[in-house]
Amino acid sequence: MNTVAFPKIETERLILRAFTIADSSEVQRMAGKVEIASNTLAMPFPYHDGMAEAWISTHQQEFEDHKSVILAIELKSQHILAGAIGLSLQFPYNNAELGYWIGQEYWGKGYCTEAVKAMIEFGFQHMKLHKIYANYFHNNPASGRVMEKAGMKYEATLKSHLLHWGEYKDLICYGIWNKQDELNIKY
Repeated sequence: MNTVAFPKIETERLILRAFTIADSSEVQRMAGKVEIASNTLAMPFPYHDGMAEAWISTHQQEFEDHKSVILAIELKSQHILAGAIGLSLQFPYNNAELGYWIGQEYWGKGYCTEAVKAMIEFGFQHMKLHKIYANYFHNNPASGRVMEKAGMKYEATLKSHLLHWGEYKDLICYGIWNKQDELNIKY
């Protein structure tokens, strides 16, 4: 069986690459922290043994089925895993939802913004998406700052939208459009 190769995206300080099973212990360590899990909708908590391996094992098929592309965020200079970033693809609508998390020890260094910018560029240039959108919980404004720095624009606040960890939370919605598509529209 031939598998489709994952993209590898390089920025000034990062490599966005396919996860490997060797990353699983670091995924479990970083994603298993309450500070990470409490700000993501689908992150399991507690993060038990075997969960990272199970998650990583789904990536290739999800990519081949055009459902998602999930990449590891690696610090280029040290070859250290720092987080994850992905696009949940909606090809019938020509858009994707962007999601990401970064290990707590790497917060405030601009890595997340750098990864988000690279993933947006990849989505527009290589996947030919028209729109990429992302959401964050109202109590995580740092994620909103990442979106703004990456060029995303505020779209809406969905009040008391999700029940997460026993609390109804507002969901803040951002988006960015491929401006090139607007230049190519024929009426």
